[in-house]
Amino acid sequence: MIAESAENQRIVITGVGLTSPNGDSLSALRENLLAGRSGVSKYSIRYVGDTLAGICEFDELKYQKRKEVRRGTRAGSISVFCANEAIGDSGIDWENTDKSRVGIYLGVTEHGNVETENEVYALKGYDYDTSFWSHHHNPRTVANNPAGEVSLNLGITGPHYTIGAACAAGNAGLIQGLQMLLLGDCDVALAGGVSESIHTFGIFASFKSQGALAAHEDPTRASRPFDVDRSGIVVAEGGCIYVLERLSDAKRRGAKIYGEIVGYAMNSDASDFVLPNPARQAECIRLALRRAGLKPEEVDIVSTHATGTASGDAQECLALREVFHGCERTRINNTKSFIGHAMGAAGVLELGGNLPSFEDRMCHATINVDQLDPECEVPGLVLNEARESGSVNVILNNSFGMLGTNSVLIVKKF
Repeated sequence: MIAESAENQRIVITGVGLTSPNGDSLSALRENLLAGRSGVSKYSIRYVGDTLAGICEFDELKYQKRKEVRRGTRAGSISVFCANEAIGDSGIDWENTDKSRVGIYLGVTEHGNVETENEVYALKGYDYDTSFWSHHHNPRTVANNPAGEVSLNLGITGPHYTIGAACAAGNAGLIQGLQMLLLGDCDVALAGGVSESIHTFGIFASFKSQGALAAHEDPTRASRPFDVDRSGIVVAEGGCIYVLERLSDAKRRGAKIYGEIVGYAMNSDASDFVLPNPARQAECIRLALRRAGLKPEEVDIVSTHATGTASGDAQECLALREVFHGCERTRINNTKSFIGHAMGAAGVLELGGNLPSFEDRMCHATINVDQLDPECEVPGLVLNEARESGSVNVILNNSFGMLGTNSVLIVKKF
């Protein structure tokens, strides 16, 4: 009984479902990361015109009917696809699972902008007569929509909601799922993050006005964190949802275990709307390590948040140098260089891309670094080519967001 009680306090990952700009499964994403293949391509959106983006090409009709796709949202379709893939991957006996004991916790950066922009754009063709406004607009734009669409699709009657935490939202979704399992609020948590951001022109226009929207004649080379010539963010869509369970339940059903979440932390900069605060980021990393009972030198791979902006990358590297100074074995990489910035899905996709390191002992690279910015020099950076890492037992995943929200998640090999 003592052993089982302890295992009730340990949360493990038993399923992964995802769609990304360079792969619609964990195996495909991993293969492309190790091969150095980018998923960024040319893209055009109203009012902004030609730009670049990370675009997903998953099968929307694999788990939904056309009518459901039309009535719902892109974020909802991403969520439904990822949730179904995660459940299938977990091997859980879904038919006999008590759906009232399943919780859905999805991180989002924003939701509703796409649908509102589309309605306003269509309405101008009717001289702004609001009688033509879609009656589907309200359920499409409520903040809980992505998680709610999963609930409807899978018949889940347990709690569902989204967590708004800017670009730290994916990690926040996992943290929420973990906490609800520990509280006994659910027995299975579908947790992660999703983003439909490339379908709103406003996000492109805003980054462009900031001078923070990446541009390059070769789309695959546009996202270039840490490079001296980085020009900004490549906006991406995507999603990644995990099946989380208590270790005792996972072992009881003989589940495969991707890893155990052993540490997490969230804090706030409280210093600026946009500019990151490296001191607060370092504090967040240290808090996660302390909760995990780990020292910095025990971390094998650090998955960075770096988005390709001048100040953001340099500030995160300052925090990394402060925490991981002297950690000779620690490898540091970045996934946004391959897929762009998937906003609410960024952290969970980046964690997913690194999870297979536990088995293949490889650390995928940060690509497109022709000349490392001296302000981004951190010992252990893996640049341009994947590197063998020996044994990989601990992965630390950074995700930071606007208005100074920081999140760190630590996963250990089981």
